[in-house]
Formats: sequence, C-alpha cells, structure tokens
Amino acid sequence: MMPSPGRPGVNQLETKKAFWKCIAEGMESEGAALACGMSRPLGPRWFREAGGMAPIELAPSSGRYLSFSEREELALLLTQGHGVREIARQLRRSPSTISRELRRNAATRSGTLTYRATVAQWKAERAAERPKAAKLAENEQLRAYVQNRLAGAVTDSRGKPIAGPNVPWKGRRHGRRADRRWGTCWSPEQISRRLQVDYPDDMSMRISHEAIYQALYIQGRGALRRELSACLRTGRALRVPRARTEQRGKSFITSEVMISERPAEVDDRAVPGHWEGDLIIGLNSSAIGTLVERTTRFTMLLHLPRMPGHGSGTRLKNGPALAGHGAEAVRNAIAAKIAKLPDHLRKSLTWDQGAELAQHAQLKIDTGLEIYFCDPQSPWQRGTDENTNGLLRQYFPKGTDISRYSERELDAVANALNCRPRKTLGWKTPGEALDELLFAT
Repeated sequence: MMPSPGRPGVNQLETKKAFWKCIAEGMESEGAALACGMSRPLGPRWFREAGGMAPIELAPSSGRYLSFSEREELALLLTQGHGVREIARQLRRSPSTISRELRRNAATRSGTLTYRATVAQWKAERAAERPKAAKLAENEQLRAYVQNRLAGAVTDSRGKPIAGPNVPWKGRRHGRRADRRWGTCWSPEQISRRLQVDYPDDMSMRISHEAIYQALYIQGRGALRRELSACLRTGRALRVPRARTEQRGKSFITSEVMISERPAEVDDRAVPGHWEGDLIIGLNSSAIGTLVERTTRFTMLLHLPRMPGHGSGTRLKNGPALAGHGAEAVRNAIAAKIAKLPDHLRKSLTWDQGAELAQHAQLKIDTGLEIYFCDPQSPWQRGTDENTNGLLRQYFPKGTDISRYSERELDAVANALNCRPRKTLGWKTPGEALDELLFAT
C-alpha cells in the first residue's frame, strides 16, 4: 500500500527545522506538528521516517542564499515590470544574485522562462543537496563487522548457531514480557571501541557509535536494516530525543512531596505514626497493597479486588484501571485502613513513584497523612516496607494470582506477621509494640 504523499516538498526546510527543534525540546511529534503549522499526521510520519533523529542541520540560515519569501517578492516585482537592478535594490541583494536566480531557477515546462517562486525554491533546494554515501555503505568489510557484532548468531561451545525465539519484525519496540531476538548484541559503542583493538593499523576500519545509530535509525542510509535495532539493548524501533526522556517524570509529583522534604523525626523512628507503602504485583496484574509502620513494623494489607468488566468487553479510553490497583482504588483502600487508627498514628506515608498514588492530594485531605515520594530507582529509601514485602512473598510468591485472596485472608496473613517476634524490637512482636503505643496515650 502506497503511503499518502502528504504536503508538497517545496519550502519545507524552515518548517522542518522548526519541527525538529520542537522535538529536541521534548515535544511529542503531533504537538510539534501543530506548533509549526503542519497537519497533525505529518509530524509522526516525519518522526518515523527519520527514526526519531533530525535528518537536517538545525542551525539557523546564514542569510547568504535567497529565502522563499524573497523569491515570492522577486516574482511579484518581476510581474510588475521592474528590472533586475530595481529588484536588487528593493531586496537589498546584488544585481548579479538576481540575474543568476532568474537564469538558473526559472520554470521551463511551458517552453519559456517563466519565474515562479515555488518552482525556483524547489530547484534551489535540489541543487543545494549534497548526498554523501554512508561509510558503512561504502566499506563492505566494515559493514560486515558491524552487522556480525550487532546481530550475529549466538553459538554453542562447538560454534553451532542457536536460533533462539522466532520474533518477527513488526516495526516497533518489543512488548513487555515478550520474546526478544537473539544475537551477539554488542552495543554501538562496544563495536566502535573494539575496532581499534582488532584493527590497530587499518584506519579504514573506524566508525563512531553515533554513525552506527544513524545507520540503524535514519532511512535512506542504505547500510543497516532498521530491524537490526531489535538487537540493541533497548530494542527501540525509533530513537527517543533526550529532552523527551527527561520530561517523563510523574506529573503528579512535585518537589514539595519528595522524600527530601520529609521531617527528620521520621528517619530516627523515635516518633510513631510514619508509614511506608507499596504494591505487591502478582500474575495477570493482580496486586495487594502493603502499609508498614516504621517504628513498630506493624503491617496492614490492602485488598485490591478486580473491578467489574475486567478481562471482558471493550476498555473505556482513559477509564479506571480495572485490574483493581489504579489511583482511585488504592486511595480508597488506604483511606479505609488508615481511618481505623488514632490521629497520633497517622502522620505520614512514604511511597515509591508509582502512578497508583497519583491521587495523593485527595488522600491527604481524606486521612490527614502527609505524603512523600522516594527518588526514582531508590527502593532503599523505604527499606522497612521492602523487607516486609520480602516476608510476604512467602505467602504470595511471584508469578501467582493474588487476586483470589479475600480481605479476610489478607488480614490473617498480616496478623501472622504482626505476631512474629522481631530482633529489632527486642524480640517483641509488632502487635505488642503497637499496643504499647496505643495504651500509653
């Protein structure tokens, strides 16, 4: 099926520069297209065709060459009967520049030299192209070396190839928990650096890792097939601009709720009422929530049952998470558990940066808890809960469906943990430690 040709390719240079600048700033392709006055579908098409990498130089024009607006003005003045020198004065250009423009870029299809701005711009852009063959396309030995280290076959101890899973190329990144293509899978940087070791005296066997990435992602380079990107560690079919990845933080997390703002009294565990929480995920997106009090290690488990419609019917776009551990379900479950405690045991809750606590502001209103979030990839900042989750895996192993347990059964497991003596509590149980705090007030 032939793709739509889209917008004519005349005078798109400045538009493309503006588009790729928006991409470099972290905008999505559709948003960048609208910001540049383009149609919404054109942005994603440009992004896919370029593999997510800007195919043009983004530096501003020097002004040395005529722009499309100047060519439009030239055509208008020429139609009005002005001579070359008068046009040059009004455009503030050299008369020789104007005469060369009329001679080189005039339209000739009608058999006469008729100057049209769109045709002149198209001719000028074609003449300005300087196609340069990619180094991998010219050097067959270098290309074979790169391809073998990137996507060569995995072999056994006897050198016999092992195919691995059959994973067809779909033009997109592999899905979660899906088979990956097997290969030698050297990174572009490893390939680039190893060339200097394997060919110390052959300067033709040199290539930068960036050139390998460009050969993978940019169409038209003619060196490496796009599907070889599946052998990269990320497996991305398109390269993601760095500014876009930096903006992928959780929108519901601000600096005011980060763990760095948590009071110092929480760290020394001297004051009770500070909790840590997380989710334990099981088979088929089943989950239970955990709440652990830092001082006493007292544990409460959150029952997160499936919501009606899970696993059947058509999902409602932007609807609730039917697996049962969406933001609203988790907020309600925490509020129901915490409400059973006295006020002096409801001071704060520390969570990781999961989207299940996106409604933390409403949770604070409902329960009075101060909510804090750990830094990314820092589970040790809520180590009490992490250790407790390890104990709970004795009852809820990984890879099992934990949605089958009722709230009564979860409370029984939590009670079992709360009745275990702990060394850190002087061999008291978490239940006994909590009772002391309750009766002391």
